[in-house]
Amino acid sequence: MMKYLISAVLLFFAITFAPAQAKKWTLQECVEYAVENNISVEQFELDLANAMIDKSDAVGDFLPTLNANTSFSSNTGFSINPTTNLPTNTTQNNLNAGVTTAVTLFDGLRNIHRLNRAKLNTIANEYRLEDLKDDIRLQVATAYLQILSNKETLNVARAQYKATEQDLDRIKELVDSGVVPRGDLLDIEATAASQRQQIINAEGNVRISKIGLAQLLQIRDYENFDVSDETFDIPVTNILNNTPNTIFAKALEFRNDIKLSESNIDVAEKDLAISKGALLPTIGAFFNYGTRYSDVAQIPGPPITSGGPPTFFTPSFTDQLWIFDGISYGVQLNVPIFNGFSVKNGIERSEIAVEQQKLQLEQQKLNLENEINQAYVNANVSYESYEASEKTLEARRLAYQYAKERFDVGLLNAFDFTQAQARVDNAEAEVVRTKYDYIFRLKILEFYFGIPISLD
Repeated sequence: MMKYLISAVLLFFAITFAPAQAKKWTLQECVEYAVENNISVEQFELDLANAMIDKSDAVGDFLPTLNANTSFSSNTGFSINPTTNLPTNTTQNNLNAGVTTAVTLFDGLRNIHRLNRAKLNTIANEYRLEDLKDDIRLQVATAYLQILSNKETLNVARAQYKATEQDLDRIKELVDSGVVPRGDLLDIEATAASQRQQIINAEGNVRISKIGLAQLLQIRDYENFDVSDETFDIPVTNILNNTPNTIFAKALEFRNDIKLSESNIDVAEKDLAISKGALLPTIGAFFNYGTRYSDVAQIPGPPITSGGPPTFFTPSFTDQLWIFDGISYGVQLNVPIFNGFSVKNGIERSEIAVEQQKLQLEQQKLNLENEINQAYVNANVSYESYEASEKTLEARRLAYQYAKERFDVGLLNAFDFTQAQARVDNAEAEVVRTKYDYIFRLKILEFYFGIPISLD
């Protein structure tokens, strides 16, 4: 019984305190995490929040204002009694209070244009945010594919080294038996040392590329960060069946950078409309209610005797509030005539801004068209390079097999044999490089066509 109890306790501690296996990140997880945790994204989201507040401000311009005011003053010496407007030389305490409301009836339609501008600016900030997310997705995909390429290169280097170790063991036996000279063994050992150095370099490249991706994800635990160990074949895609013009036309429909430039034109045109609104008159209305209190207030009362002069007394605080209250209201018209060229210059600046945004859109389209054509050419060239590298590898392997057969029977020296093996090693490394380069080029082209980034 005690034996089983001890075993159970040991099993519990083994499970509880066993080191957790490091998480293997997929491309989709990396992209989503980067978008959610990127500092620039958070900054752009705050800009979008500010744009929403600007929209609320523009809505508020249509509403009337309502403000309350009050003041208290104390005068000693000569002053004017606020209730009788007569001079007095006594200390007096005065309290004034009021409520004012005002509304803009017409301001050259600028309030309407400001609201529409705020709406358009919110949309522009949304496109700006999404464009940044697109750039991050592409950066993450590039870094992710670089890790996969470096990992596969490392695996190839290790496989080559393992095969060389087997050759080295066989050559040692042949040297010990006197079949081949010791110089052949030294050549094979030199090849093994060179391959070992290639493994060290490949391990360094994997580590550096993982750190680069971790930094994109704002992850500081570099030692435990890793991506999925999957290997990817060339994806099946029809993207190259489309012409660059077709891909460009498709990109114009959804690319956030293009939509951002278009939205910036709309915003600039609203700014121009706001500037022109300053040429028109503005009309506003106001209403004010006010009251006051003074401790030296005097109002006439009933005469002491019939037909005698009136008496004066100071009403109470509450009585004065309704005795001395009053309202005022009216309409105000302002007509701009001359303001030192400020309105004229403001309109001209807004017109220039509209033209600048239009030129920016055209430049954005030219850049996009150039990028798509370049990506299309790169994808085709990468595919041809990949096909050529595979054919080269096949030929190098056949040549190596032939060289190995000759070497095994003593018809080829070790130096020529290691050269044949080195050519195979280089061909395998070139296949890995061109393979991932082609995958990356395809993903860029698909990205311009609106296909989400994935390795499926």
